Parts: sequence; structure tokens; C-alpha cells
Amino acid sequence: MCGICGIYKHASGLPVERAELKAMNDLIVHRGPDDEGYFERHNVGLAMRRLSIIDLSTGHQPISNEDGSVTIVFNGEIYNYAGLREGLEARGHVFKTKSDTETILHLYEEKGPDFPKELRGMFAVAIWDERKKRLVLARDRMGKKPLYYARTASSFAFASELRCLLTLPDLKREINPAAIDAFLTLQYIPSPMSVFKGVNKLEPATVLVFQDGEVSTERYWELPLRSPKLDQPAEELQERLRAELSEAVKVRLMSEVPLGAFLSGGIDSSVVTALMARHSAKPVKTFAIGFKEERYSELGYARQVAKMYGTEHTEFVVEAHMAGVLEKLAWHYGEPYADASALPSYFVSRETRRNVTVALNGDGGDEAFGGYLRYVGMKAERMVAWAPKWSKDAALKAIARVPKTAPFNVFWRLEKFLKFSLMDSLERRYLSTVSFFGPGETDGLYSDGFRNLLGRDKDYAERYLAKCFALSEGNDLVTRMSCTDLHSYLPECLMTKMDIASMANSLETRSPFLDHKVLEFAYRLPGNMKLRGLRGTKWILKEAFREMLPPDIYGRGKMGFGVPLGPWFRGELKAYWEDVCLSPAALARGYFRPEALRRLWDEHQGGRRDHGYKLWALLMLELWHRQYAPDARAA
Repeated sequence: MCGICGIYKHASGLPVERAELKAMNDLIVHRGPDDEGYFERHNVGLAMRRLSIIDLSTGHQPISNEDGSVTIVFNGEIYNYAGLREGLEARGHVFKTKSDTETILHLYEEKGPDFPKELRGMFAVAIWDERKKRLVLARDRMGKKPLYYARTASSFAFASELRCLLTLPDLKREINPAAIDAFLTLQYIPSPMSVFKGVNKLEPATVLVFQDGEVSTERYWELPLRSPKLDQPAEELQERLRAELSEAVKVRLMSEVPLGAFLSGGIDSSVVTALMARHSAKPVKTFAIGFKEERYSELGYARQVAKMYGTEHTEFVVEAHMAGVLEKLAWHYGEPYADASALPSYFVSRETRRNVTVALNGDGGDEAFGGYLRYVGMKAERMVAWAPKWSKDAALKAIARVPKTAPFNVFWRLEKFLKFSLMDSLERRYLSTVSFFGPGETDGLYSDGFRNLLGRDKDYAERYLAKCFALSEGNDLVTRMSCTDLHSYLPECLMTKMDIASMANSLETRSPFLDHKVLEFAYRLPGNMKLRGLRGTKWILKEAFREMLPPDIYGRGKMGFGVPLGPWFRGELKAYWEDVCLSPAALARGYFRPEALRRLWDEHQGGRRDHGYKLWALLMLELWHRQYAPDARAA
């Protein structure tokens, strides 16, 4: 596991200096505190920071092939590298190390840019091919490992984190208005764009080739979008699911350093912990995090699983005063990022790293097996679609008058349900369930100047999701929701969160549910195998592992990694938010109408609405500006 970066001065032909590479590489030392490496050849330079997990003694990077014509830097883990290596050696390739990195290098010699198709794992790869004078970048199927790139007048550069590219002297920090709007709508900025116009993210499951001054990209993997659904008996499908997940966990236990698991107390992390216990000779080390506000905390559930499997269990409680790390988080993310669970994810990663170097988690279970309440809501809406619009309008007006001092209560959920039932497209309904600022909710917030800058990009998030839904056209509703989540929310939001939260603490995380074989199997399951009625979320997953879970875990609903933002912004974080978001510098940026910001704040403080998540997004936006674009103005 590492951080990688590099520069190719294709236009100027000037040599890449070590100092230039080191300036980039030093900014990602947290991603790899154990080692650093550099490669310079004429106008090309590669660099890396290493977190040693496998092949501790000989896994130094960059690595070149036998004649030095191909050189690689790599971030990630390849779980099938041993089998690939055997085949490569049988075909005459000579290895100098025992690392998965060198396996990728020799695979490239045989397959060229098609090499990622053979890999099982998580990765961001950069390969310099001296003979062909081309730079090849690749990213894993689900976007576990990030990769940014930028093209300037003189060079092409890449890095694991955006801030490294800001060291380029001719890269302008010009903010992309569409990215700001997408952030406020989605909580994140979706690839391929970034917050700066001159920087892009490489999309998941994509290979990029830079050659002769031109960029070309190609997607090398996709879910089985057109494959028929599996129609075997439920018992057979459950058995297949147990086998697929068991093997996905087993291959992720390879490590030469201490290893553990995040245990939230939800279905997904509980299943991973149970399978780890089955495959481990020693007690599993588990780590859980919660809040002193009981209705937000899952620690009690995590303890049940820890007791059932005799794990070495560690707990940590997050409190409001710990939000003092927010400036640090804004720095680490490098872009505006609004998922509030980034805060507990940072702390659970920090506490876990004190005991182990690698941790497995349950990421991907909800998206693959229909675990979100929005799946239930969308299905329920179809069941009441017969109701006339006037009746829904009347109910919405009535429910709007009820104070909603906390998100996710019955009145909040009912209002959300009624609003999206009145929307005219599937993507707008979906958008209303995942957004902090839903469709139309920024209309009165944006200034005239910022609205003019946006132009038609005001609808970017909706068009982005429409493309995701179009991929699964003709499938059942649950499959279409799952497909959209697997192409948007999961890689762009959740994978970003986990990568940054863990690597900020030099911790590697692995996700068995995101094994591409598991995902391909899950996608081919009929929707009713995932969502039964309006209560049976993740039905097949729960049934397959019923005997391996405590009864309370099997029977509980989705809770999520909620953060008590509402009470925090009325309590310990009240003065902090006002000082940051209502400061003269923040108001002068020109994105928002000052009176609209104050109205939002007053409604929250007066208890008429719970705007905690909206306030969080606005806070993280301003904290990002202070570190990366302190003088930015909307117009």
C-alpha cells in the first residue's frame, strides 16, 4: 500500500528534477511512512511512498523490468498475484522480488494496457514504457484507490492525492463551479471532474494512456449489465453467496503485518468478522466506534458479535469537541467533501492503526444487496403511485408545519417520501434521497453571480445520475438502484471517505464485499432476493448468514454511520460554525445569499428544522477554501 505520483514533461522535454518529485511525494508521506522511492529518466519521473504490508524486505519501488524499458509505481494489493506470478515465470519472466508490484509489471509486458483485466484487488498503477514513450495509468474496478491527473502547457502529472498536483508551477487553481454545485447536491465531487478545472480524477475500472501528447481512456470492466438474472432455488443461491464471500475474505487475510476488522454492529461488518474468525487461527482483533448520544451509537450490537466470536475488541467514543480535527480532515481530502461519517471514520482508523496495519470492513454490502432505506422508499412510492397529486400536495403541506428537530424521525421521513413521490423522474426521486440540498433547495441559496457562473451546469448532478440509471434500463427497480449506487455513491463518496480516513492514519483497509466476483454474482440476483416486501432489506445476505449472526444482528434494520450534527450545531459547535461560515471572508466569496445562510442557521437554532447535514456541508466547503483557495470568489 502506497502513495504514488509522477511527472512527464512531454512538451518542454526538460529533465524532471528530484526536487520536483520530492515536493509532491512529501505531501503523501502519511500514505507510506515506511519507505520512499524515485525514478528519473530524461523528462519522466516517478515517485512513491510505501506502507509495507507484503514482501517487507524486497518490495521497494519503483521497479523496472529486466532491461529497464518498463518501470512501475503501484498503490494497492493484488490478491491473486501468486497465481499470476507462477504463470509468468513459466513463460520465462524473471523476478527480482516477491511483490505483487513486480507481477503487474511483467503482466504489462505481455498484455499491454489490458493488464488490469487479470488483476483481483485494489490498485492505482502508473507505468512508464520507455520504448513506446507512453505513460499508462490504471485504477481498480470499484475505485478503492484514487488517482488524479493534470495536463498543463508543459507537462502531464498524476498523483494519489490532488494536493500533490498543486505543486506544478503552471497549474492554475481555477475553481470549477459545477463541482461546487455537485458537492452541495451529492456530498462529493464525482469523477472525472475535480474541484479545479485543470485537474481530473481517473474513473474507476479505467485505463488511461498518455502518448504523443494525447490522452485516451478506456473502461476495462463492467457489471454484468445484460446478463440474465440467476433463477436457481434460494437455498442454492445462498450457498453460492456463502462460498463467494468466504473466499473473498480469505484472500484478503494475506499480510505480513498485524490485521484486524472494523466492526460496526451492522450486518455487513458482522458477516466479515464471522468469516474472518472462521479462517483465522488466532482471535480476530475488532474495532468499533460510537457516540455518547445513544440513538446514534451501535456499540451494543458490535459487542454482541465480538462476544460471539471471542474477538479482541476495542471501542472508542466520538464527542463533539473532537471535531477540532476538521481542518486536518479538510486538508487530507483535498476537495470539498461532506459525508459527516468522515469524522468517526477518521477516529476509528486512528484507533485501529495503534493496534494493526490492515483492517477489513463491510463496505459495499448495502449497495450490492439492497440495504438502504431509499430502496424501500422508492419501492413504496411505486405502490402508492395511484394516489392523486392533490392529495400528496395536501399531505405535504400539513407535514411541513410539523417541527422536525432531528433528521430520520418519522415526520422527516414522511416529508422526504412525499416530496420525491411528486417528482417526475426516477433520477430526481433518487437524488432527493441521497442529497443534503435536494432538487430545487439551492434555488434561494445561491447568489445571482454564482447562478450565472453555473449556467446549464446547474443540472449536472441530475444528468450524472441519469447516465448511471441508463446503464440498467429494463431491469427491476432494486437492480436499477443498486447499479446507480455502485457507479456513483459507492466509488465516489464511500470509497473516497474510507481511503482518506484510513490512509491519513497509515492504515490499509480491505473490502471483501467489493471483490469483483462477489459484485458480479450479486448483480445477477433478482431484486426480490435482495428486498422482500418493504422490510426485508438484504434478505438473501441475512438468510445466508443467519446461523452465523446473533439474533439481534439478524433482525435489526439499517442504522448507518449517523453523526449527531443537529445537537452539535446547537451546542458545542454553534460558535465554531458561526465564526467560520458567517465570517466576512466566507460571505464575501459570493456563492450564497447572506440572508439565505442566516435563515438556514436561524431555522436550525430555533428548532423549526434540523439542517445539521446542510450546515456540515457548508462548513466543510469553507474549511476547504481556507486551505486550498483562500482568495477564491464566485464572481
